[in-house]
Parts: sequence; structure tokens; C-alpha cells
Amino acid sequence: MTPRDRFIAALERRPLTGRVPHFELVFFLTMEAFGKVHPSHRSYHQWLQMEEKERELHRREIADIFLATAERFEHSAIFIHPNPNTLDETIRLIDIIRERTGDRYFLMRHGDATFEIPNGERLVEFTYRLVDEPRKVHAEAAARVDQMLRNAEQYRQHGGLDGFALCSDYCFNTGPFLSPALHSEFITPYLARLTKGYRDMGFYVIKHTDGNIMPILDQLVQTNPHALHSLDPQGGVDIAEVKRRVGQRVALCGNVNSGLLDTGTETQAVESCRYALTHGMPGGGYIFSTSNCVYTGMRLSRYELMLDVWRREGNYP
Repeated sequence: MTPRDRFIAALERRPLTGRVPHFELVFFLTMEAFGKVHPSHRSYHQWLQMEEKERELHRREIADIFLATAERFEHSAIFIHPNPNTLDETIRLIDIIRERTGDRYFLMRHGDATFEIPNGERLVEFTYRLVDEPRKVHAEAAARVDQMLRNAEQYRQHGGLDGFALCSDYCFNTGPFLSPALHSEFITPYLARLTKGYRDMGFYVIKHTDGNIMPILDQLVQTNPHALHSLDPQGGVDIAEVKRRVGQRVALCGNVNSGLLDTGTETQAVESCRYALTHGMPGGGYIFSTSNCVYTGMRLSRYELMLDVWRREGNYP
């Protein structure tokens, strides 16, 4: 089985032998690992100044970085985030990666259209709108989904993309930014329609949100994604409890405590990795990853420690 095959088997909650699949939404430590600036950290102003020959070199270097990351750290999937972040550039990047690797890796793209936690400047305004002009908010939510599904149809017609990671964050560490009742009105119906639209086109869907998802866990699962990411222990999410409650209905990704990888002791980091594997793996339907991403400032040695645990203990008979 290719890494892509194994990733899809986990998303479909089919039994596997050998090592549990692994990926990260983003691996930002490309300077430390490869001596390369991460594509997301490059200036759009530079892109505007490039001639087409330079842009093609830029695209191919982005693909080089994604492939080097997947190969060195044994990722089963690549989350594509082109720079600039457009549909056309995504398609070009998909083509370059498929040209080099065929169907070896599962390729996904950000594809959420639902409302996320607004920034501090907009949070109060947004919550007032839910009461003052709910029809307009519903209309906006529907239009966002419509546009994202139109984009997805172009990806479907072109081919090469396997699925979407829906990366709107809904939760703080203390709980969702909207009450479960408001979440069920303004987010869940649109997430369900978006997910169904993707699935009807043949795409896989991974729903990502950090924070404490437990008050809305059932709503998230009811929208029918293939998997949930990132099962954030810093938000009090216990993978053992999530596995018990919904593990027969949805695959699970994550739960390795990013905070402990960053600032905890080595013992704490190892224990978090071991806990995620112990409670995520039984019965299949689990993909090993951090509870966020491998972000700038995390020590590469800590991520490598996490992978050491995975290689030793993340193996099915």
C-alpha cells in the first residue's frame, strides 16, 4: 500500500497492519530541516515582481519543500498551501506534485467556508449581527458555501486532489465561541451542506478545529466528515473519550499535545505521544499528528522525538 492508500484506509476506518499513518497540516520548520524559507513566509510583493519563468521556479521549489517534508518525516498526506493562495496556483502545484510522485501521497487543500472565530476587532460586531440581522448572516453563510463548492467542482474536473481540510476554528480552550444553540443555527447546517457537497464529488473531508470541541462534538460528527482534527488536549479534549463516543462514526487525527512538545519535558512529550497512540489506534480509524501543527519556534528535535515514539509504538500487528 502507498502512503496515500494507508491514509485513505484510516479515513474510511478500515483495519491496517504496520505503522499508523501520520501527517501534519503544516510543517513550518523548513529552515531548520532543509535551509529553506517556508512558502507561507514568502512575500506576495515578491510574487508580483516575478516574471513567469521565476514564478515557475517558485512553484517547483514549493513542491520540492512539500515533498522533502513528506519523505523525510514519513507523511502520508500533503496539505497544499500555495503562495499566492489561489485556485489556479493550487492546480499548478497539484500537477507538479503528481508529475513527480504519481499517487504516492494523499493531497488535500483548505476548503472551509463556515464562520470561524472572528478576530478581536470583529468579534463583538459579529455576535451583534447574529441577533440584529440573522437573515443576512444566513445568506452570507450560504453564499460562502456556494462559492467553495464551485471551486471544488473545478478541482474535481481537473483531477489530482483527494480532499479538503476544513480549517475554520470554532473553539477556545474553554469551549466554542458560539453557544451550542447558536452553533447549530449558524454553522452546523452550512458545514453539513459543504461536507455533503464535497463527498458527493468524491472528495474526502477532514474537519479541523482547535480548542474544546466537546460541547459541539455531536454536531461536528452529525455533519458527516471522514475525520476530525486536531483533538486538542490543551482544550481539554481526551482522545480516549472521543474514541469511545464517536470512534465508530468518524476517524480521528491528532491529540499529541503541541504545548508539551514545545515547552514540556521530554518525559511529558513522550507520554502525550504514547497516550494518543494507545487510545487512538484500537480498531483503526486513527491518524497520528500533533494537536495543531509543527509551528515556527518548536524545536525540530522535539518533533523528531515524537516520531521516534511513533516508529517504536505506532504499529498494528
